[in-house]
Amino acid sequence: MNASETAEKTDAPLLTPTVTVEQAWTEFLAIIKSEINAQSFKTWFEPIKPIKLVDSELTVRVTSHFFYDWLEAHYNMRITNALEKVLGKSARLSYNVVPAEESAQSNVIAQYPLPVEKHEQPAPLAHHTAPAEEVQTAFPYQQTFLNPRFTFENYIKGESNQLARAAALAVANNPGGTSFNPLVLYGGTGLGKTHLIQAIGNYALTNNKAKRVIYVSSEKFTIEFIDSIKFDKTNDFHNFYRNMDILIVDDIQFFSGKEKTQDSFFHTFNTLHQQGKQIILSSDRPAKELQGLDDRLLSRFQWGLTADIQPPDLETRTAILRKKCEDEDTNIPDDVIDYIAANVTSNVRELEGCYTSILFKASLEGKEMSIDLAREVLRTVVNDVRSPLSVEEIQKQVADYFDIPVDMLRAKTRKQEIVNARQIAMYVAKELTNCSLKTIGLHFGGRDHSTVIHAYQTVEDQMKTDTKFRTAIEQIRKKIEIASR
Repeated sequence: MNASETAEKTDAPLLTPTVTVEQAWTEFLAIIKSEINAQSFKTWFEPIKPIKLVDSELTVRVTSHFFYDWLEAHYNMRITNALEKVLGKSARLSYNVVPAEESAQSNVIAQYPLPVEKHEQPAPLAHHTAPAEEVQTAFPYQQTFLNPRFTFENYIKGESNQLARAAALAVANNPGGTSFNPLVLYGGTGLGKTHLIQAIGNYALTNNKAKRVIYVSSEKFTIEFIDSIKFDKTNDFHNFYRNMDILIVDDIQFFSGKEKTQDSFFHTFNTLHQQGKQIILSSDRPAKELQGLDDRLLSRFQWGLTADIQPPDLETRTAILRKKCEDEDTNIPDDVIDYIAANVTSNVRELEGCYTSILFKASLEGKEMSIDLAREVLRTVVNDVRSPLSVEEIQKQVADYFDIPVDMLRAKTRKQEIVNARQIAMYVAKELTNCSLKTIGLHFGGRDHSTVIHAYQTVEDQMKTDTKFRTAIEQIRKKIEIASR
């Protein structure tokens, strides 16, 4: 056999042209798994789903643009090489980006073909533009500018946003037909105002509650108004916005000081309101506190319903992170999620940023997801991150108080004095840590969450009727809190 024949054999694909998509994908994963660390493989390749194989083009599904961007930026060459080994030099990989909550509902898929020839960079994410015939219109607005991922289904409901979400859903079901017109949502940065107001538009369009919907920031509205004056298109500008079924304007506080823009918006508001069309606004504070806005405009902002969105509580923050993991097929342990939720309290945007940072660091450095890793990442984001009180420390202090071996708290024994100490330790763990019931149970010999609930209720009931017992619990708590400083 000569050298050229040897080379041809080496470069030949591992599988024959009649290979199934499942066989190709299994072989591809085996190559990737041998080249990267286990955590990275679990995070970035296990969630990918193979869809079809046509000729040498393999199509796979990922659940977010986040996945596509990361794979493109960090694993393109490895993917290229592995795919060529399996399918040959002409191999191509196409991504279908389908968010988890949409995959069962929609046949519309955003496809990003990624050529995998060596030395060729993948095509960047394209900015979708309107067809040529649409661009030629007098005032070229054919898009809603709504983010399809901003839906009610993936907006986590909690006490902090309950009123705002309920009002938004009522408006989405009957735009212009409720007394909530305008609907004004306000709250601090990163609390989900934009998500919620766009969810109204997406819901209304999907359920045929409205035909003409547009989302626009106050800044964009202002710029377009100025341009319409500059290019003598003010009639087109006004006619466009005043023919909407739902007009959604974000961050109305930035209309401050822009007198001509305010005047234009005032008349647009009046026209839409008189026609029974829906107006939805967001702001960083209540309308009555906005400075630099015309009084007549402020008055109209208060015609309908104003609802605030507060920073999410612990339960809501935890639910947001769990939903994030579910949507992106990532696996973060419960105790790590609990730790992030306990320490990132300001807003949802920062919470999701910490989630992403931890995922990146674990993947880049090949580290296991742990509280230590979360603490390391959060120190760069959150000013005051305390060392978490662990269940093990609580067990140690409770065992010391009752003068019993700490491992007896995890044992299967049913001796009454051990059972009492174990129930107290479980109670204190639930009170003083952010661990889930399941996590607490695992620390006590693998007991389930119902055992923890029973222990908590037993201790709480006894504290109500037994003063001496309640004093003992308070002493234990104080002992633990001092030890953890």
